[in-house]
Amino acid sequence: MTKTIIELKKADLKLGSAAASVHVLKGIDLSIRSGEAVGIVGPSGSGKSTLLMVLAGLERLDSGEIFIKDTALHSLSEDALADFRGRNIGIVFQSFHLIANMTALENVAVPLELANVKDPFDIARRELTAVGLGERLGHYPGQLSGGEQQRVAIARALAPSPAVLIADEPTGNLDTETGRQIADLLFAKQAERGMTMLLVTHDNSLAARCSRQIRVRSGQIVGDTAEVAPVQAVSA
Repeated sequence: MTKTIIELKKADLKLGSAAASVHVLKGIDLSIRSGEAVGIVGPSGSGKSTLLMVLAGLERLDSGEIFIKDTALHSLSEDALADFRGRNIGIVFQSFHLIANMTALENVAVPLELANVKDPFDIARRELTAVGLGERLGHYPGQLSGGEQQRVAIARALAPSPAVLIADEPTGNLDTETGRQIADLLFAKQAERGMTMLLVTHDNSLAARCSRQIRVRSGQIVGDTAEVAPVQAVSA
C-alpha cells in the first residue's frame, strides 16, 4: 500500500487581524499519498493558494496539525522548518521569483550552495540541461523568455531532489502553447522521479491531468476525487 506523505488534521488559519481578519482555512482534514499528482481547484478567494502555502511550509496554521514525511511541521522552529522545506519541498510560483542579477546557473546553484549541498553548480548544470536549457546557463532572467524563466524555476525546485513538488499557477503567466509545454515538463518530471506533486490552477483541463482533483470553496474541501474513485479488484 502506498504510504501517506502529507497529512493535515483540523487545519485552521485566519489571515489579517481583528475586524479585518479572514477565516481562510476552516478545519481541513487531508491525506495525500506518496507519488500522487493532485490538482487543487476552486474560485478566487476560496483558500486554495493558502492551502498550498501551508503545505509548502510557508504559512503557519493557527491550529491543527500538518505532517510531511512523518515530520510535524507545526512543531518545528522557523529555522528547522526552513531546513526541512529546503531539503524536501520544491516550489514553483506563477511569477518565477528568479534573482535578476544572477544567471540561470546561479539561480539554481546558489540556494544549493547556501544549503551546503555538495557540488551545487554541477547539480544546477545537470538540472538546467534536463529542462532544456543547457545552452542558456549564462543568461540572466531578463535575457530569457517567460517559458525559459519558468524552466529555470522548475530546475531550481527539482535540484534538491525533493519528495514533494508544489506548483502555484505555474502556467498562469504564459501563453497557451508555452503553458502546455511547461505543464508537460512538470508532469514528465513528476512521473520520472516519482514525486508527489500538488498543483493549484484555475485551468480545469490542467487539473484533469492529475491523478486526483481536490475542490476548495470558502476555506473547505468540497470535492475530492479520491473519495469516489472505484476500488479495483486485484487479480491473483
